[in-house]
Amino acid sequence: MSENRISAVIITLNEEKRIKECLESLDFVDEIIVVDSGSSDNTVNICLKMGARVVSQEWLGFGAQKQFATEQSVNDWVLCLDADERISPELKSSILDAINNSKYSVYKMPRRNIFLGRWLAHGEGYPDYNIRLFKKDSAKWSNDPVHEHVVTNNETGTLKGDLLHNSEDGIADYLNKQNRYTSLQAELLFTSGKKIGAAKMVISPLVRFIKFYFFKRGFLDGIPGLIHVVIGCVNSFTKYAKTIELQRQQDNDK
Repeated sequence: MSENRISAVIITLNEEKRIKECLESLDFVDEIIVVDSGSSDNTVNICLKMGARVVSQEWLGFGAQKQFATEQSVNDWVLCLDADERISPELKSSILDAINNSKYSVYKMPRRNIFLGRWLAHGEGYPDYNIRLFKKDSAKWSNDPVHEHVVTNNETGTLKGDLLHNSEDGIADYLNKQNRYTSLQAELLFTSGKKIGAAKMVISPLVRFIKFYFFKRGFLDGIPGLIHVVIGCVNSFTKYAKTIELQRQQDNDK
């Protein structure tokens, strides 16, 4: 095992439409590990044909699943991707330079989202920094069931070049995903004991819209930018509405 070798790790479930492009962008890494949670399509076969090592693991939740995948790697450096993401050429060069001249042991990178056929450059869509490259002894994934993130106490470097994210396969698909995510977020808020009221439910989406559409200049991304920000605001409202529903159900059961 070399200190300059990289393991790429990806979690999958029925990702046959997108996984090939993701794997093709990882031609510079030394190992690719795919942790699959029971795909019924051709995902696993595609990964195996492209040289990835596939590990089967029942679903643990987003954070725990990604940490499990990280722990399967054999190299010090780990690069974590989702199946709907790929490495741009500039980011590839930046990663290799960071590995060979590592000033830091943890790196974040800008993620650029494509939405309704447009690469977003403002609002919530960009730069959307994410920590995705780190040494295994320097960081780990949070245990969050949704909106998981990398946790570290180390100083973080910033890479150049974009992590390209294909965030949707149409509005209907995108809204279905958001519905699942807001349910998970509501359950997390409810189990944490946080009390949510009408003010929070109403004010949070309004503040979010002002922040991302005006201050973060989401309006410069045209109609796709507007829709992207509005859906994010609706998600905020829905998350809190679902939490209030759970609170009321608990009160009624008493």
